[in-house]
Amino acid sequence: MSDQKHALILGATGGVGGAVAAALLRHGWRVRGMARQAPAQAGRIEWFLGDAMRREDVLRAAEGVSVIVHAVNPPNYGNWEKLVLPMIDNTIAAARAAGGARVVLPGTVYNFDPKTNPVIGSDTAQRPKSRKGAIRVALEERLEQAAPEVPALILRAGDFFGPGARSSWFSQAMIAPGKPVKRIMNPARGAGHSWAYLPDLAETFALLLDRPERLRPFERLQFEGHYDDNGHRLTDAIRSAAGRDVPVRAFPWWAMRLLSPFNSFMREAAEIAPYWRHPVRLDNTRLVELLEAEPRTPLAEAVRASLHDMGSLETQPVSARHAATA
Repeated sequence: MSDQKHALILGATGGVGGAVAAALLRHGWRVRGMARQAPAQAGRIEWFLGDAMRREDVLRAAEGVSVIVHAVNPPNYGNWEKLVLPMIDNTIAAARAAGGARVVLPGTVYNFDPKTNPVIGSDTAQRPKSRKGAIRVALEERLEQAAPEVPALILRAGDFFGPGARSSWFSQAMIAPGKPVKRIMNPARGAGHSWAYLPDLAETFALLLDRPERLRPFERLQFEGHYDDNGHRLTDAIRSAAGRDVPVRAFPWWAMRLLSPFNSFMREAAEIAPYWRHPVRLDNTRLVELLEAEPRTPLAEAVRASLHDMGSLETQPVSARHAATA
């Protein structure tokens, strides 16, 4: 029989998986993580060694849990066509074997055409414009087909930033980590980009999973986060946290297009350029209906905590809300 507050996190060593694990622990859950190699400091997570591509590993790790958080991606984001769908199939099989554990998926905006969908809601038609987006659509379809035998919760969010968000545009493109902010590279080419502060997003997952009776067998929600409606709210917040008027440079999208035939990262970046050109806002109406309010750390506090975590501030910030570690 499954423990109603026992979760398996696939991808618990990553930014999203680690943040969700920490939030669930704060909410009184038992948390199990699966990784190819357990971290040196296990903390309060029970670790299983395994690979999300090996069904027997996922089945073994999922025994007795009521929730499986599918926050795993192919190593270095490569071989998406060959790895993403087999991994979700293994998760669904493990959830079914565990007696109908709920599968939880951090969703993306890449399932949609940003040129025609400036606002994304639970029922917005998914018409992806990229190869990765088409795979994400197929992934969600697998979950919808498995419900209600295997219930699912998809929580869609914008670009991550915050403590622990290592693979993000904020920490890898906009700011140079490990030294005080000297310049900002801004990928946005206009107003209307959606940002998700990772501790707030993780807290939202935990609050939703604390109330399973309120969730539909297949629930697809949007996390609004911080919507940059004028195109410079985030860069202004970074400047304020840095304490000086650092220059803002345009991200070299032209180089991504030029080099995309020769470099996999450049190709991936060129594919998602439209999401920085067109406004995309996430409609959280259903989420607010379930929770009454979406967790939201003030932008200035969230940016300061993020920069401090990256070693990019000369002064100490206000402590990050929800940013406890596992």
